[in-house]
Amino acid sequence: MRIGLYPGTFDPVTLGHADIIRRACALVDRLVIGVAINSGKGPLFSLEERVEMLGAVAARLSEETGCEIVVHPFENLLIQCARDVNASIIVRGLRAVADFEYEYQMVGMNRALDSNIETVFLMADARHQAIASKLVKEIARLGGDVSKFVTPEVEARLKAKFA
Repeated sequence: MRIGLYPGTFDPVTLGHADIIRRACALVDRLVIGVAINSGKGPLFSLEERVEMLGAVAARLSEETGCEIVVHPFENLLIQCARDVNASIIVRGLRAVADFEYEYQMVGMNRALDSNIETVFLMADARHQAIASKLVKEIARLGGDVSKFVTPEVEARLKAKFA
């Protein structure tokens, strides 16, 4: 069984994340969505809320793709999380060239820590390349329409947070 790990903070999960999840499912039998606890980033949504939102997205995509998708919170090194879930592939989404430099450094470090775990980059679909959770939160905070960037459930949670 080929297991992939797609890590992130997912604060909140966007349609760009969903696109990467859907496409990663074509590469693996089981996709683990690693939700980074990372309190240093000061997330808007609690870990429990992020896991719940991702669970809803994962359930729909699992049914659509036939891929087993599980949501797994983690607070340790990414490479250790990959080992913990028996992943042989780490999936990373790229939106722009600016993302690549940081991701390139991460791949080098991860390969030094465990050369048996490969990193695969998936470019975001052109419709989703501009979507960033940080920007979605800012638009929602200022009362803008985020319906083009997130699911209706996430949109409702954003509205509730900023009400």
